[in-house]
Amino acid sequence: MLAVAVAVGLTSTACSGAGGGSSSGGDGKAITVLMVGNPQMEDLAKVTADNFTKQTGIEVRFTILPENELRDKVTQDVATQGGQYDVATIGAYEAPIWAGNGWLHELSSYADSDRDYGKADLLEPVVASLSGEDGKLYAAPFYGESSFLMYNKELFAAKGLTMPERPTWQQVAQFAARLDDKKAGVAGICLRGLPGWGELFAPLTTVVNTFGGTWFEKDWTPKVNAPEFAEATKFYVDLVRAHGEAGAPQAGFTECLNTFGQGKAAMWYDATSAAGTLEDGNASRVAGKVGYAYAPVHRTRSSGWLWAWALAMPKTTKNADAAWKFISWATGRDYEKLVGSSLGWSRVPAGKRQSTYDIPEYRQSATAFADVTLRSIQEADPVNPGVQPRPALGVQFVGVPEFADLGTKVSQEVSAAIAGKTTVDKALADGQRLAEEVAKQHR
Repeated sequence: MLAVAVAVGLTSTACSGAGGGSSSGGDGKAITVLMVGNPQMEDLAKVTADNFTKQTGIEVRFTILPENELRDKVTQDVATQGGQYDVATIGAYEAPIWAGNGWLHELSSYADSDRDYGKADLLEPVVASLSGEDGKLYAAPFYGESSFLMYNKELFAAKGLTMPERPTWQQVAQFAARLDDKKAGVAGICLRGLPGWGELFAPLTTVVNTFGGTWFEKDWTPKVNAPEFAEATKFYVDLVRAHGEAGAPQAGFTECLNTFGQGKAAMWYDATSAAGTLEDGNASRVAGKVGYAYAPVHRTRSSGWLWAWALAMPKTTKNADAAWKFISWATGRDYEKLVGSSLGWSRVPAGKRQSTYDIPEYRQSATAFADVTLRSIQEADPVNPGVQPRPALGVQFVGVPEFADLGTKVSQEVSAAIAGKTTVDKALADGQRLAEEVAKQHR
């Protein structure tokens, strides 16, 4: 059911119309919104007309795309000042960089003057990740997340296995070997193998961090082919090749959500935001059967990433006030209550507000994962995510414009290694040469 629900959501909303700031005439009666095709965003598209539009009279025209396509589309439009969208989904990587480029409206003045918004209620780590060097907020978080390990408690119990609260990657590999059941169509673990700096390298960079590696040292010395980076990458590639899901080189977040949600993987290391969908009995076959552990480690105490999918307002919009009304509604406390009461409390886009964790209905629905999610977000350290000082902020990315291209190109080769078409050593040797070019621009 999960695969069908996600696939239908993407196809039905991706064609739902994109206009541009100019197409709505700048009269504030209609806005265009570009969003990533994750379940929480699709929920937003479902409830907007009967709630936000009915309340305000503002029509919202959505375009919803898979993550890699979304990144290409939003970067192309915002960077070229194309003006096609009034609101765009961006993340913790883009927000500070694009703020510095002058591509986004700052939102602090809107949020501070909107008494109902409750800006002070937003979680500080998430706010910091979406702020510019001037300290102002440039994107409002729709949901925040870290990463953790999800596991099928029934499969673990059947093998007499117990998951530690804070497992090591070595323990995870041992569990995967024990639980891999190819005859039954159950993988030991699901891990992203789809190319993309925000797909494959989101989880893999956290593995690199905890294995002692880094993309760059503090002085911008590239370390992509260093022993620690290579050890982590070989571990990841070997694990997914031996005990991972079928079609791993094409599997991203959505594919692993489907695989694990259908009971076809014993474990999945990925975003904490996935838990709400997994606990929705209408969309998941493993609802009530999932356990949640902190992100696996090797040399560090913690390793979870920090991310927020957020709604930003490009400088080119001609409908700024209407755009803020939508952003405020979609990222506010009342919207969370709307989702909880109408769609189910496990589907609330959490991880951004402290007050969410005080709602009794949400606490009850999210008992299995709420605390570990909140603590993982609070423990994430974008300044020092590994064992050595870094030249730029970021846990699962390097917070400079060039990283998107660098990470994507290296991910293509690592994905090819997962497919058996190249070796990790060759992939990282090529990556080191690419990283040298990036380093020259920052030294």
